Amino acid sequence: MAELFGRILPALVIFGVTALGVAALAWAIHRARRSPRARAAAEAVRQRAGSALVRLDDALDELEIEVGLSGALYGGDAPTSLRRARITAQHVRDAAFEQFHQISTPSALPVDIRHTSTQIERRCDEAMATIDRARTEHRAWMTTNVSAAAQVAAARARRDALRTSMGDTAALVSDLSARFADDEWREASRAARAAGDALHKADAILAEAAAHAADPSRTALPELARAERLLRTAEVESRVLEEQHRLVTQAALAVPGEVESARAALQQAVLIREHLEPVDAERLGAELRAIDGALTAIETDAARHPTRTIDALARVRSRLDLALGDARTAQQRLRGARTALPGTLAAARAAVAQAEASVALSRAGADARSRLLSAQRELASARQSQDPVEALDAARRAMRDAEDAKALVDYAQLGRV
Repeated sequence: MAELFGRILPALVIFGVTALGVAALAWAIHRARRSPRARAAAEAVRQRAGSALVRLDDALDELEIEVGLSGALYGGDAPTSLRRARITAQHVRDAAFEQFHQISTPSALPVDIRHTSTQIERRCDEAMATIDRARTEHRAWMTTNVSAAAQVAAARARRDALRTSMGDTAALVSDLSARFADDEWREASRAARAAGDALHKADAILAEAAAHAADPSRTALPELARAERLLRTAEVESRVLEEQHRLVTQAALAVPGEVESARAALQQAVLIREHLEPVDAERLGAELRAIDGALTAIETDAARHPTRTIDALARVRSRLDLALGDARTAQQRLRGARTALPGTLAAARAAVAQAEASVALSRAGADARSRLLSAQRELASARQSQDPVEALDAARRAMRDAEDAKALVDYAQLGRV
C-alpha cells in the first residue's frame, strides 16, 4: 500500500500544481480582460464606432435633404436609388444605435465592447459607401435632365409652403409672455427668432440660385442644398416653438389637478405611517414633513411657472414613492401610480422634447443620440403600457435618459466654446 501511495503521490503533486497553474492563468486572463487598461482600450474603439455612427446619422440627414429636393422634382417621389439607399442606411443606423446603447452600460465587458464596436464601424462604413454611390448617381442624372430653373422653382414652392405652415410665430410667443414667467417662454422666443432668421437666409440663397439659373450648363444643387438645410432648420425651430407653446399651455391647465393629486398622495402616506413600527414611522414622518415643505414651495408661484411646476411635482411624487418603499399594499401602489402617471408623463414629454431640440440643433455625439433614442423608446413604452406601475417606471426612465442626453449635448457645446 505504501509503495502504491509512493507511486501515486508524485502524479497527484504534478496534477495539483498543473491545475493551480491553469487556474492562475485563467484568473490572470480574466483580470486582464477586465483591467483598466483593457477597458480604456475598449473605450477608444467604442468612441471610434460612435464617431462612425454620428457620420452615418448626419449623412442620412443630408440624404433626407436630397430626397426632399428630388421629391419636388419627381412629382413627389424620390428616385429608386435614393430611396433604397435611405432605407438601407436607416436600418443599419437604428440597429447600430441599439448595439451602441448596449455596450455603453457599465456592465459591458471590454471584449464585447471591442467586438460590437468593430461591427458597428464596419456596417456604418458600408452604409456610407451605399449613400455616396446613390448620391453621385443622382447628381449626375439631375445635372443632365433637370434645369436649374426648375430646381429653384421647386425649392421656392417648398419655402412658401413652410412659411404658410409656420403661421404667426410672434403671436404664439406673445400669448406665452403675457401669461407666464420669462423662463417659460424664453425657449419659444429663441425658436421663433431662429426660424425667422433661417427663412431669411434661405430667401437670400434662393435668390442667388435664381440668378445662376440662366446658365443652362450649371446646376443649382449646391445652393439648393444650402437653402434646404436652412429650411429644415426653420422647420425644426418652428416645431420647437409649437411644442413649447403646447407644453406650457397644457401644463398650466394641469397644474391645479396635479397639486391636488400630490396633496392627496401625501395625506395617504400620513395614514400609512400610522400603521408602521415606531422607528419606521419616525423615519417616514421626517421625510413626509420635508416633502410637505417642498410642495408648499412649489405651490408658491405655480401659475406663473407651469412646466417647472409639473416637473417638480413629478420629482416629489418619485421621492414620496421612494420614502414609502414597501410600506404600501399592492392596491395602494397601484392607486398611487395611477394618480402620479399623468403628471410624470407630461414631465417626461417635456424633457424628451427639450432633448430632441438640443440634439437636432447641435452636433451631438453618439452617446447623446443614443440616450435620446432610449428616452423616446421609454416614453413610447410608458404611453402604451396598460399597467400604471410599469408605465410610471418607464416615464421616469424616459425623464432620466432625456436629461442625460441634453446634459451630454450641453457639455459638448461647452467644450467647443
